[in-house]
Amino acid sequence: MAHLLPAVDPERALLSRRACVGLVPVGAAALMGVRVSAGQPAASVPEAVPDSFPAQDRGMVREIVGASHGNIDRVAALLKDAPRLANAAYDWGFGDWETALGAASHTGRREIAAMLLDHGARPDVFCAAMLGQLEVVKAMIAARPGLQRTRGPHGLTLVHHARAGGEESKAVAEYLGTLGDADIAYPEQPLSAEQRELYLGDYSYGARADQRFSIVVLEKQERLGIKRGSDFPRALFHLGNNTFHPAGAPDVAITFTVQNAKATGVSITTPAALLTATRE
Repeated sequence: MAHLLPAVDPERALLSRRACVGLVPVGAAALMGVRVSAGQPAASVPEAVPDSFPAQDRGMVREIVGASHGNIDRVAALLKDAPRLANAAYDWGFGDWETALGAASHTGRREIAAMLLDHGARPDVFCAAMLGQLEVVKAMIAARPGLQRTRGPHGLTLVHHARAGGEESKAVAEYLGTLGDADIAYPEQPLSAEQRELYLGDYSYGARADQRFSIVVLEKQERLGIKRGSDFPRALFHLGNNTFHPAGAPDVAITFTVQNAKATGVSITTPAALLTATRE
């Protein structure tokens, strides 16, 4: 489990304690609660300072975004120790960025969304749609025509967010439906179970043990996914000609080389060339 950052900036706390020792006699320092030992520093760096310091710990960012999909108790605990996590954003892969509020919005978690907003999360059109704020959604689309076509995390549409809000957001979903283009699905070619078998397996793009990823079948879905290490797999949408794009990143192309009814390698562009991998 990721370590929690202390509520007080450790570097600032360290400097202030050292300053106290340097400015007051030892006796006065003792009265102030500052321990002074000969030959020893007055304070030490906390053991759990993350490598990302002074940026917030990436593990904590991932945890609160993940928890915001439905674990309100964990969200509350994380915000208690690090309130600024209310604006945390995590890249699940290929630029599929998701904020904590975005997670609560596309899953219809009103209480979590309210908690994040109370801690300073920045509201957006997806949050407004889920919360049923019809006039807000209308005003934002009027100010930015075509905004209804913008996708949220994982490529989910604005209508999806409105539907996630349930009965209280029904009016928003109905309004968006009148626009005709607020719920356009990703283009996708069918892929049979036999075709999926062509691509399954592990691929490597370097000599290190961690320079590998896998193509898997997603649970409860008839769709492939790309997975690296302990990360969650990213859904892949089949475009035809052995080419896919990951959820939330339609400009990324994952193209397989197939020989003798089996994928032997894959190239990934973003659209700039990213990597080429060989099937193990």
